[in-house]
Amino acid sequence: MEKPLNVCSDFETCQARALRAHELLCAEYGAPFRFFSTKDALSELISALLSHRTRNQESHRAYQQLRARFPTWEAVRDAPTDEVQQAISACTWPEQKAPRIQAVLREISERCGGPCDLAFLANMPVAEARAWLESISGIGPKTSAATLLFSSLRIPAMPVDSHHHRVAQRLGLIGPKVGEGPAHKLLSALLPPDWDAQQVYDHHEALMFHGQKCCYFHTPACGRCVVLDQCPFGQARLGTPAAAEEAK
Repeated sequence: MEKPLNVCSDFETCQARALRAHELLCAEYGAPFRFFSTKDALSELISALLSHRTRNQESHRAYQQLRARFPTWEAVRDAPTDEVQQAISACTWPEQKAPRIQAVLREISERCGGPCDLAFLANMPVAEARAWLESISGIGPKTSAATLLFSSLRIPAMPVDSHHHRVAQRLGLIGPKVGEGPAHKLLSALLPPDWDAQQVYDHHEALMFHGQKCCYFHTPACGRCVVLDQCPFGQARLGTPAAAEEAK
């Protein structure tokens, strides 16, 4: 089978392309970026679960209403499910998220032997901390990474959202059939292992911003893209000489 035009040929090429894109996009969008959250890890986990397929404004409102209604996460865990559902009604699918959140809180309590703030995850290697979270039903790679990176733990685990995923595919860092879940491991492997949480956060935010502000799902603005020289997709779309050379 012929290799798709927009997939780089080997790990070294992919890594070099990823790091060059990081450099250019961080400069374009003004890195370093300020962390948007100071929540503890358990609170960040619940916030991430609420955010699934929900706009940020609505998931934030659902989170605030949940915190206002229940004084502790143990109270959320033990409350009647319909009360939790009512509290998070601002988000999408509250009837699914309410029992899922309660189930996650129950399993964490069982594993920790009582109330647990997840601070102990900071003492684990990143892969081990992610595996601990992802072994809980309802927690996938994006949620585990967001919990570790965005929370006050500031652990360098990289989440991949839809914008980040789209930009990475068009840069050829992952194949066109790689979903957001599997992309986490592949894209994380391209980053230097000694990067700290700020660098990983900057990488995620820069690619996300680019997807929001230039590399749109429909009609991407390839003509003003600062990473066009790294992007076989954009070059092929614009019919540049570099794309023609790569297609040979």
